[in-house]
Amino acid sequence: MRSLKLTLSAFVILFFASCDTLNQATQVLSQAGFGNPTPSEISLGLKQALEFGTSSSADRLSATDGFFANAAIKILFPEEAQKVERTLRSVGLNNLADNVILSINRAAEAAAIEAKPIFISAVKGMTFSDATNILLGGQQDAATLYFKRVTSQQLADRFRPIIESNLQKVGATRHWSDAINAYNRIPLVGKVNPDLSSFVTGRAIDGIFFEIAQEELKIRTRISARSTPLLQKVFAYADRNRG
Repeated sequence: MRSLKLTLSAFVILFFASCDTLNQATQVLSQAGFGNPTPSEISLGLKQALEFGTSSSADRLSATDGFFANAAIKILFPEEAQKVERTLRSVGLNNLADNVILSINRAAEAAAIEAKPIFISAVKGMTFSDATNILLGGQQDAATLYFKRVTSQQLADRFRPIIESNLQKVGATRHWSDAINAYNRIPLVGKVNPDLSSFVTGRAIDGIFFEIAQEELKIRTRISARSTPLLQKVFAYADRNRG
């Protein structure tokens, strides 16, 4: 009987391995009634969790105010230009400073959706060894670190042209130029002109990884976040064998 169950499990995994959300695999495997998950179930379960989490993060951040209304990742003036903001506000140019902040966050929101296919590709390329180490290695942010390692350059390459285009589209470049020019005209200040598109690209990617880390922590620590039978089985196993 056990041999028959294992054969059925292997057939189901191979048949449904190409499904993006793995919902069908989850439904069938959860009915098999095994105790500990098989290596293939561990891989399927973790990939399902990561696909759900990264897609949710990208969708949330790409919505209006996804960056701007999130105090943890809201993009402000670059560090080397914060004296610009302080000076502008001190001379009554609050609206100009506010327009810069709003417009650069809008540019990041426009780019965030591009992260979804990059993360899904990274999930599909994950090996059994990757999945096991992420699930059982004891690091609460192991999946986030994996994504940073394998996707950061792709994200930068994909984000930068989109952000540059949207900085123009939403008026950020104009607001930024106005702010920098207004600051540079003030007597006795040192001239500044940070690379805005590089700065916003970097902060947008930081924001994506911050959100993914929150999703990862949620599914590791909150049983209610394990929304399918397969996730419940795999992460309950991880709870029992953590570290």
